[in-house]
Amino acid sequence: MQTEGGVLLLRAAMPWRLSSQLDVLSPSSCQRHCERTAFAFYCAVRERLPVWLLEDMRTMEVFCWDDGHPRAFLPSEALLYTLVHDHQDYARHLLSRYSVSALGAPRCSFCCRVGSSAQHLNMAVRYNRLVILDMILETLKDCSADERLQYLDSCGGCTHVADAGKTAVQLAVELSQDNCLLLLLAQGARPEGLDVALQRLDSCDASERQQAHRCLDLLLLFLSNPSPPRCLQDEPQRWQSLLGNEVFTWLCGLAPPPLLFQALRCLVQSGLDPISSLPNFLQLHSWQ
Repeated sequence: MQTEGGVLLLRAAMPWRLSSQLDVLSPSSCQRHCERTAFAFYCAVRERLPVWLLEDMRTMEVFCWDDGHPRAFLPSEALLYTLVHDHQDYARHLLSRYSVSALGAPRCSFCCRVGSSAQHLNMAVRYNRLVILDMILETLKDCSADERLQYLDSCGGCTHVADAGKTAVQLAVELSQDNCLLLLLAQGARPEGLDVALQRLDSCDASERQQAHRCLDLLLLFLSNPSPPRCLQDEPQRWQSLLGNEVFTWLCGLAPPPLLFQALRCLVQSGLDPISSLPNFLQLHSWQ
């Protein structure tokens, strides 16, 4: 009944117009109408209304104001709303029906330029939407290997956006989203952000220490030959206490990788399941 009531309220509140009717409106009135319908669509996704209704709205009743003209919402724009509000059913429908086209770069609402193709990945990481992120990564398997890696390693676009210039991996490290980071790295995303991971481990609260340490361990697990970070040389005693002697001497280039890291690197080539099924004493401390 709650869903039915929400549908009726939404239908009653919206001044629906056909696209042909928008042609007779003045530009300012047309733009305001587009903004109202777009906001109504946003609210409908937030309320997690049924998929059939959302698609009906998106394709026939909701308009986006784009470069002086109204147009229908794109699947890629609707997918952003599903990430914000964690509407998993709608995200599953968009990705299964439109495949990689649902991951296209949407226009930025501020500068009207085409955004970055990494926007969906970055938003999934920022909101920690693990289920939808896994769906996106599964959809990317429809691309070629080069296209998939290019998408995974692309950076946020517009300079006024908080995630500008950051890959999804870098953002996951910065936010200590360890589960998102694991999904990205397992699909072949470039392991980067070691300095940020170390800074995060040094500055985070005790409540976030385990996630930050796990992000560092994940990067080290997928990095074949990490360069010695400068910060370790500046304060060796402090970092030796934080990282442990084996990892510290390895990162400083004074010793080979710990045996546990070498063993887990071999296992991770076969997927994540072999690692997760190991007993605690054979896993990295931060993973337990």
